[in-house]
Amino acid sequence: MDESVTLMRKAAAEAVGTAFLLATVIGSGIMGERLSSGNVAIALLANTLATGAVLVALILTFGPVSGAHFNPVVTMADASQGGVRLGEAPLYIAAQITGAFVGVAAAHLMFSERIFSASQHARAGSAQIFSEFVATFGLLAVIWACSRRRPDVTPFAVGAYITAAYWFTSSTSFANPAVTLARAASDTFAGIRPADAPGFIAAQLAGAAAATALFRWLVPALPLNARAAPASQAESREGKKVFQK
Repeated sequence: MDESVTLMRKAAAEAVGTAFLLATVIGSGIMGERLSSGNVAIALLANTLATGAVLVALILTFGPVSGAHFNPVVTMADASQGGVRLGEAPLYIAAQITGAFVGVAAAHLMFSERIFSASQHARAGSAQIFSEFVATFGLLAVIWACSRRRPDVTPFAVGAYITAAYWFTSSTSFANPAVTLARAASDTFAGIRPADAPGFIAAQLAGAAAATALFRWLVPALPLNARAAPASQAESREGKKVFQK
């Protein structure tokens, strides 16, 4: 098959998957807020459960096509370790960011909101920025460990981690630069002020880099272990299919 066609299919999968992820994050936030009668905890719970569930579904759906990253830091981490080709990474990231904004627009249209509006939801301060570092570090730790040792459970592990991280981080675990940028264009429950987005993104990049460096040593790439454990080669190939966000 023509490599350019294959790459376009991967990019399309990343765009569509990220769009559905953002449509879920924004849409469930709006629905949760409207139905909770002002109870923020209930609104957050609705937002959390929908996001965790859709991540599992989307990774299972698009993993065999593109790896189901839906996240620029996952793509950059994968590229740094020889997964996605360096030349493919920019297209992946562009597709993810484009898909994220399409997802926000779709959610707004479904709930009769303006297509885009700058968020007024303040998410500032060192505690929230540190939370994004922790959230992204944990996400990449789950991805690296599971994709290398238990690739079949990666979709469920990622969904479970994000569900938990919504609650144990003060930032509610964005852990994704594309998600952060797109949520800045949504003046809804799940939004973030544009002025607060750069701090979140910097923390996400740092968290992903730290986790990648640690797990490069802690759980070495399987090809490096091939002589000691030849059977792991098949596991490595499967891991690349489901490598996510």
